[in-house]
Amino acid sequence: MNELKIGDKLEIQCYKHDGRVYNAWNEAVLLEVHKDYLVFGNSDTLVTEVNGSKWKTKEPAILYFFKEEWFNIIAQLKETGISYYCNIATPAIIEDKTIKYIDYDLDLRIFPTGEFKILDKLEYQRHKREMQYNDKLDNVIHLGLNRLIERYKNKEIMFSAHKNLEYYEKYKELTEISEEK
Repeated sequence: MNELKIGDKLEIQCYKHDGRVYNAWNEAVLLEVHKDYLVFGNSDTLVTEVNGSKWKTKEPAILYFFKEEWFNIIAQLKETGISYYCNIATPAIIEDKTIKYIDYDLDLRIFPTGEFKILDKLEYQRHKREMQYNDKLDNVIHLGLNRLIERYKNKEIMFSAHKNLEYYEKYKELTEISEEK
């Protein structure tokens, strides 16, 4: 991660526990490097699903990938306000200009109203059974979910609308510069 620089464009690959690529995003622009996490931005990004279908994101997003935490955070800048889609997942690694992580199904959806909901509990239970998640992994996943909720309740910086809008402005500046080259 040390060779990364602000403005670098990376891809994102999301895997499942069994090693298969679940989906991939064709772009994430590095906005900031912190000791514990990296901040990226993207907009109108091509997503390829496991079944080969493709679609583009509808709104700009600010993405937080953590070096040690078992989750990642996507701030979706919608016209109705900022929503957060948080994946319970392994800490991110970066290889060959690609952000990689294993997704563990459980998601935390935070609405512009501040309310939140845990999603995909049944999918998690099914995959836990099918892919044989052991008790230790199950505990780590639930600890990650609890830590994520705690961070949201503590209003940590990644949940700041003001900060995410600042990052979006930085994303626009960086992508305008790179498009002129």
